[in-house]
Amino acid sequence: MMEIINTNNAPAPIGPYSQATVAGNFVFVSGQIPLNPATGELVTTGITDEAVLVMENIKAILTEAGIGFANVVKSSIFLTDLGNFGQVNEVYGKYFTSNFPARETVQVSALPKGVNVEISVIAVK
Repeated sequence: MMEIINTNNAPAPIGPYSQATVAGNFVFVSGQIPLNPATGELVTTGITDEAVLVMENIKAILTEAGIGFANVVKSSIFLTDLGNFGQVNEVYGKYFTSNFPARETVQVSALPKGVNVEISVIAVK
């Protein structure tokens, strides 16, 4: 059985996918980009602001699933410029303070809507 997780506190999907799905004890959160959930507008005021909004969107989805960042076991960070890694990592570190999940960070040629960062996570209940 699969459960679908959706919240108005994170951006609505922009394609045929869910914000998150639950399968067994695993919660799979779709990649989040810096879309403001209230306005649907992209935040483009700098990589730090973008990363904060991405993490806040993930937080809203995890909260809707009844868990938090301490439950995350794996994260994937996609950047269009690895030169932004330090700033994104600094923001990321404010949300993960101990028992750090496994993670990879990769540079990609492009992301949806031309954003600079996208992050997805896998968590356990």
